[in-house]
Amino acid sequence: MTSIKRMKGISISRPIIYGNSATPLHGKKVGDSDHTHRWTISVRGVNNEDISYFVRKVAFKLHDTYENPNRVVEKPPFEISETGWGEFDIIIKIHFNPISGEKPLTLYHHLKLHPYEEDSLGNPWPKQKPVTSYSYDEVVFNEPIDTFYTLLQENQTSNIPLKKTPHHQFSLQAEQEELERIDKALQTTAQEIAKHRERCRRLEAELSVK
Repeated sequence: MTSIKRMKGISISRPIIYGNSATPLHGKKVGDSDHTHRWTISVRGVNNEDISYFVRKVAFKLHDTYENPNRVVEKPPFEISETGWGEFDIIIKIHFNPISGEKPLTLYHHLKLHPYEEDSLGNPWPKQKPVTSYSYDEVVFNEPIDTFYTLLQENQTSNIPLKKTPHHQFSLQAEQEELERIDKALQTTAQEIAKHRERCRRLEAELSVK
């Protein structure tokens, strides 16, 4: 029986990108359905690098209204494409190479079909431009099994990417945009509170005169 040796005090990580892209069907319905978009959910490496050396398969749990909502992809590209009309949460379960001895990793992604924003120039979102929603993450293996550690070392990957590339928008950018939206909302709220206080001050002044 082969002994399992773990690398004590060692941690090693591998970057992944997961999320979806979506394109409107522009009235071209699928059969008799009311589907409005075609979308693809995927798990991949940075710059589309091969991750199959440490990822054995990826399971996607779609909304129960889909036929066979539990989809399993056992070879790259780890992705599935579908059509639909609504947004929902997709459960992603990444199963690692058996020699890793690691349990599956579960991620959650909210399927995004609509831009909810203007483009970078402040113009309405172009009809033909895909909507994308991708997150960057790092899978950390703590005290990995020695054989798995060697496998990871033999397959070096790219450095951590910038906040965005022409094809992907990562979570750091999304977080910054969310902070900007919150800051704008706080400013608007403060302005409304100031206006309300001014109206109250005027009413109190008018009542005191009477």
